[in-house]
Amino acid sequence: MDLAVCPAYPGRFDRANRPGPSHRTGMSQQVAPTGRRTSSDWALFWLLSLIWAGAYQMTRLAVDKGHEDLGLPAAWVIVGRLTIGAAVLWAILLAMGKRLPPLSDRRRWRTIATMGLTGSVFPFFLITTAQETVNSSLAALYTAASPLFVASAAHFLFQDEKLTRGSSVGVMLGFAGVALLFGPDAIRGFGSASTLAQILLIFATLFYAISSLIARGAPQMDPFVFATGFVTVAAVASWPLAFTVDPGEVNASWKNWIGVIGLGIGPSAIAQALYMLLIARTSATFLSLTGYSIPVMAAALGFVLFGETQTWNAMLAFLMILGGVWLARHGGGAKA
Repeated sequence: MDLAVCPAYPGRFDRANRPGPSHRTGMSQQVAPTGRRTSSDWALFWLLSLIWAGAYQMTRLAVDKGHEDLGLPAAWVIVGRLTIGAAVLWAILLAMGKRLPPLSDRRRWRTIATMGLTGSVFPFFLITTAQETVNSSLAALYTAASPLFVASAAHFLFQDEKLTRGSSVGVMLGFAGVALLFGPDAIRGFGSASTLAQILLIFATLFYAISSLIARGAPQMDPFVFATGFVTVAAVASWPLAFTVDPGEVNASWKNWIGVIGLGIGPSAIAQALYMLLIARTSATFLSLTGYSIPVMAAALGFVLFGETQTWNAMLAFLMILGGVWLARHGGGAKA
């Protein structure tokens, strides 16, 4: 999920869309309409959720999970998806008649560059590497916990993001779910490929949280320009990774390349455009619901496409994480 950073701060982006003194940060310059959501809004919402959830399945296809000698290396998957995604976003950007900030605008470019690394290159590489070992649905469950890291850090960083008693309980419940998801088997088998993969997923979730905090304090920018900018920076930053792999050692089929192309066109490009369209039509609060829909859809897709199933503790952990995320956002007091 390339813009998974945004739903972590639904209230912040909604406030940024309103005129007045609070309009000091945030990306959007449009006023999101309020009121009941139309059927087309919900159709676009579910399409966006499906594309983002499908990223985990396409990653599994690209790396050919479970076959050490087959599939594409994580480095090539990252370079391919980001480069394709940036190319598609640039085509849309030019068609819309928009352009990136001038290079002299150092503050905006610092934000764009940092977002490209923390919101794309680092988490994508970690998740892709992890999915060489673990199921796509399990990867989606871990990254669903990103708002818990965000809420914890924001409590200490921002005066207006203090945790209430209820939201603190939500954070603790969510982290208990993460611990359960990691599981006693992983602790007993510490050092195994599966355990190390889950550790990579936790770090990827942490990077998504960091990018959320960066987006929270970003200078005002057109959201589509922002997305195009940081995906482009991410693509260029990832190019050296391509030279870390010996082409002679890669044993990939056309199916693996289809996964990379799908990742570039879908989650890295089309999903960005859909997100920006929905931000203009609805609100970031409405889109924060993708944090609940994506893990469910990823699990369903994993079962249908690859026969993936999860253990009872993973299902219980999933409920605890999502329940914790909900409480962290709606825990009472001023935050509610």
